[in-house]
Amino acid sequence: MLLEICANSYQSAKHAQEAGAHRIELCSELSIGGITPSFGLIKEVMSTLDIETFVLVRPRSGNFCYTEKEFEIIKRDIKISKDLGCHGIVSGVLNPDYTIDIERTRELVELSKPLSFTFHRAFDMVPNAKEALEQLIDLGIERVLTSGQQPKAINGLGLLKTLNQQADNRIMILIGSGVSSKNTKAFKNAGFKELHASASEVITTESSVYFGNTPQTVSSINEIKAILKTINENL
Repeated sequence: MLLEICANSYQSAKHAQEAGAHRIELCSELSIGGITPSFGLIKEVMSTLDIETFVLVRPRSGNFCYTEKEFEIIKRDIKISKDLGCHGIVSGVLNPDYTIDIERTRELVELSKPLSFTFHRAFDMVPNAKEALEQLIDLGIERVLTSGQQPKAINGLGLLKTLNQQADNRIMILIGSGVSSKNTKAFKNAGFKELHASASEVITTESSVYFGNTPQTVSSINEIKAILKTINENL
């Protein structure tokens, strides 16, 4: 089983590498579901760390239905991320009815080549998960990040198992949202091959004031190691 850490900063990425995680999804602003990280951050991670790095390309928070200008920004961000040396792209586009925007997503997949492409948790908004999974497979997408269309993946375990069976090694089901050392064993026992976790802890501060009312978080070395310990048990 492979562990991907959702790293929201250089320190989180460094912690992921030090703790032994297999891959990171580099992003910013986890409190709003993650958006495209700065190019300075991507460059620093790629030039100083060795861990496999996928970059989240999402221009804003909110839904995954984008204007023409937003779509152009996504494409430009993918090109720059590739130029900076990242190993994979995490992105995707939906239609206003929350079905997958096949043509636009196909364009992003082609633009990302030869890098690996992950369709992100926009998948959890689609009205028909089984149909959407087949569409992603037809697009040649390597993996889909999903919580089984529940706020926390552990509550979506039933659908996740169904999707994993349907995938039949044609696409990787990457489990994410609320994954921790407390529930890793359940996903391992269910036969999943990849987990996605932020492993976040709050950074304490002397000030009681947070801009945007959101405290700073960083991926915890201890929590990452605890997840990996469960993954590696009895192997």
